[in-house]
Amino acid sequence: MATQKNNPFYPFGQMDMSQFDFTKMMGGMQVPGLDMQSLMDTQRKNIEALTTANQVAVEGMQALAKRQAELFAQSMAEVTKVSQELAGSASNPQELTTKQTLLAREAFERAVANMRELAEMVSKSNTEAFEVINKRFNESLEELRTAMRQK
Repeated sequence: MATQKNNPFYPFGQMDMSQFDFTKMMGGMQVPGLDMQSLMDTQRKNIEALTTANQVAVEGMQALAKRQAELFAQSMAEVTKVSQELAGSASNPQELTTKQTLLAREAFERAVANMRELAEMVSKSNTEAFEVINKRFNESLEELRTAMRQK
């Protein structure tokens, strides 16, 4: 691990970017045929879209983590219940084996259903985040077309 003393990028990590205003820096810059304000608005919208997409993704992952915790709690409750049932169950080994097989099948089917549910949650979250970015990309292309027509 690089120390601050021998890290050539260290000064950049210490910059306070909250005080940096790109608009002020570039506001006075004049490039013939380029509307700087339009360019700045486009970039602001791009950053807003990325922020929204990230927020959607984070909310999706939070919902996923919450659902996983719920499923884990349900599983632990079921394991406790089944253990108690089996402990006080029939003394006949064949009946016990049949019951264990049935319980194992039910547990497997529940696990598959839970995995499917979680996968669908991830897919939905990713799709929603991508839709935000895709919409902004299309808007950005339209803004570029409009700007090219004006010139």
